[in-house]
Amino acid sequence: MKLYSTKNRNHIVSFKEAVFKGLPPDNGLYMPVHIPTLHNDFFQNIDKLTFQEIAHAVSEKLIGEDIPSADLKRIINTVLTFDAPVMVLKNNMHVLELFHGPSLAFKDFGARFMAGIMSYFLQHDQKHIMILVATSGDTGSAVAQGFYNMPGIRVTILYPSGKVSEIQEKQLTTLGNNVTALEVKGNFDDCQRMVKEAFLDEELNHAMLLTSANSINISRLIPQSFYYFYAYAQTKKYGKPVVFSTPSGNFGNLCAGLMAKRMGLPVHKFVASTNVNDVVPTYLRTGIFSPRPSIPTISNAMDVGNPSNFVRMVELYENDLNALKKDIVGKSYSDNETMQAIKETYNTTGYVMCPHTAVAYLGLRDYMQEAREELCGILLSTAHSGKFFDIVESVIKAKIQLPLRLQETMQKPKQATLIGNTLADLKKILLSMATNH
Repeated sequence: MKLYSTKNRNHIVSFKEAVFKGLPPDNGLYMPVHIPTLHNDFFQNIDKLTFQEIAHAVSEKLIGEDIPSADLKRIINTVLTFDAPVMVLKNNMHVLELFHGPSLAFKDFGARFMAGIMSYFLQHDQKHIMILVATSGDTGSAVAQGFYNMPGIRVTILYPSGKVSEIQEKQLTTLGNNVTALEVKGNFDDCQRMVKEAFLDEELNHAMLLTSANSINISRLIPQSFYYFYAYAQTKKYGKPVVFSTPSGNFGNLCAGLMAKRMGLPVHKFVASTNVNDVVPTYLRTGIFSPRPSIPTISNAMDVGNPSNFVRMVELYENDLNALKKDIVGKSYSDNETMQAIKETYNTTGYVMCPHTAVAYLGLRDYMQEAREELCGILLSTAHSGKFFDIVESVIKAKIQLPLRLQETMQKPKQATLIGNTLADLKKILLSMATNH
């Protein structure tokens, strides 16, 4: 796979280089020069394949020139050891459960795949790398779990102080060893800016090999496309056009779905479902993209005011708004609407949703009502409700049984360093790590 920078189509790199660099030097994003299409035979037989077989077929089509097929299969079988089942919610609405991995969030797919890919490339190079990642919630815990104790890799996670749930904070601050947590006095956009600035800083890049595990890294996007194919495989039997509702913050998850569609996955429509941080739904409605400071909500992993992957979205459609609108509809919801959805769904079906899942539910419900046609609706459930037990329990007036691994994590002491929200604050920490290595 060859990739180019969204700011310079003549800047071409290999897949390996894109994985380790994370960002091009011009501060663009890496995009595939060519997105291949899967054969019709694959889609005709997709419902007979396992999740791992689907993942292998998709990844081999994309990066088979970079990693031999047998090695790719071994990586997939090692890192994707959990399921992504589609559950019937009601009528033609289904839930794609993406929280069965170690951190109980969808980002386990991307983080573990990326760890496997990096480990594969590093095993011969004998190099040490520093993974620098900003998180608004689930990314940090998924990356921490995915790269924990990985030889030759150190991880530094920036998260906004007081703006992630207690469980999310515990998951990313209790591991230690090769994982360092930095609690930033600011919001997620500050964390994301600091990471981007660090990648462009000459002194830091001279002192260490920096790379990213955010959804800006192409190796995070590839595995997130796998479960769109797998969800289609599980619902193909209904014979209806498929609609995906994706709860969206930084828009990496939706971009992965758009890539799957480009590879031939028959998707009728994507619903970009957001909370009140609705810069993308506003763009789809008005054609104006106007980033702004993020607003805190109960679906905090989606509190992003300037989504990085928006650039990839418009790049996939060559900046053609009308083409984008044919495939994507934007919906946004308040905290009150989100809580009402959690309550109503629990009372009518017994299904317990986290706030992000509830936003996806609302987007799917409203689109299917407007469409007035027979559709197979699939909403992406991106986190276990137990990760937001305080919010969810207060809404449904019932106790949630926390998975054992969450109960154990909650008992561990927090290990985090409080820092300011400037590059200088981050550089001081990173350079001291390089000195002590």
